[in-house]
Amino acid sequence: MHPDESQIRDLVSTWLSATQSGDTAKVLSLMTEDAVFLIPGQPVMRKPDFAAAAKAQSAQGAPAIDGTSEIQEIQVLGDWAFMWTRLKVVVTPQDGSPAATRAGHTLTILRKQQRQWLLARDANLLAPVPAR
Repeated sequence: MHPDESQIRDLVSTWLSATQSGDTAKVLSLMTEDAVFLIPGQPVMRKPDFAAAAKAQSAQGAPAIDGTSEIQEIQVLGDWAFMWTRLKVVVTPQDGSPAATRAGHTLTILRKQQRQWLLARDANLLAPVPAR
């Protein structure tokens, strides 16, 4: 495996782990300052918006967040790369309410800055998964 691909896979693993543990600072360190998130039915989310939402999700009494990401493809083009994944996110409220699951694909553009791959753009196509 090419070192750039390995670093990108590590970024995804670190992102999921930091999200699960509520480490907002770590997640924010994995994206560029001009990061943009595209989510169906929602306004464009930029890094400051993401930071506010992530901090709220990691506050006392916030739901537990768990996820799995299956990387389908990574292409590296100099200091830019893209990947698409199959992502599943489960949000479990602490009050005993049923967990909410969203799943689907993402298309992510990454940029290498100071020898580190960072998320620059992300199109999130997750949709609710009906409870069984």
